[in-house]
Amino acid sequence: MKYTMIIALFTVLMYTGCSSKKIPPRVQVHYEKPTATKAANFKNTMVKVALSTRDDARYKKIQLDTPEKKAWFKDLMFRLWDRQITRHQFMTEGLSKYPARRYEFAFVANGFQKRS
Repeated sequence: MKYTMIIALFTVLMYTGCSSKKIPPRVQVHYEKPTATKAANFKNTMVKVALSTRDDARYKKIQLDTPEKKAWFKDLMFRLWDRQITRHQFMTEGLSKYPARRYEFAFVANGFQKRS
């Protein structure tokens, strides 16, 4: 009886040691900066998307009132346009800073999809 309990306990301890969760390594994300040609093409597309917002009564301007916010948004849009991130990643990152602007981020994402 004693040996059965010891074997059972030993077996349980072996399984708990083997079933530890492995933490996946962190993946470092690297985004490319635009080349001169890409920057010019992106600017043309960005202007078209920006002008299309005038035709939509539901679109409300996103408050980008600092140079840092403007640079962040431009970089986010470039990464979407250049397919460095997905539409879902674009939406997630945008809504993390501006949660009340789902329609606006979806509008921009759709605008880039139509013009890419």
